[in-house]
Amino acid sequence: MKNRDKSFRKAINREGRFFVYIVQCRDGTYYTGYTQNLEERVSLHNSGKGAKYLRGKLPVKLVYTKEYHYYKNALSAERRVKKLTREQKLNLIRIYADNNRESTE
Repeated sequence: MKNRDKSFRKAINREGRFFVYIVQCRDGTYYTGYTQNLEERVSLHNSGKGAKYLRGKLPVKLVYTKEYHYYKNALSAERRVKKLTREQKLNLIRIYADNNRESTE
């Protein structure tokens, strides 16, 4: 195994604010990801410079988000959400929308 210089690795901030999110594409499909900056990430997706999956499916609309304080927790949550069926994701989105509607009224 080669001895790699660790100075070339990008440092990952492991504490702070991390978000797992779901966006709805123009064609009705959903994309799940995680980020530290939601507004910036959604803008990046809508500019066509985000995930390759979303190209040709723009614009996207943010339909779900959950905040985590540790990178590892957000990454694990993203994996769990990606494994959900479409129906399970729709249920998660409905619950999120209902909770946010109640908190803004």
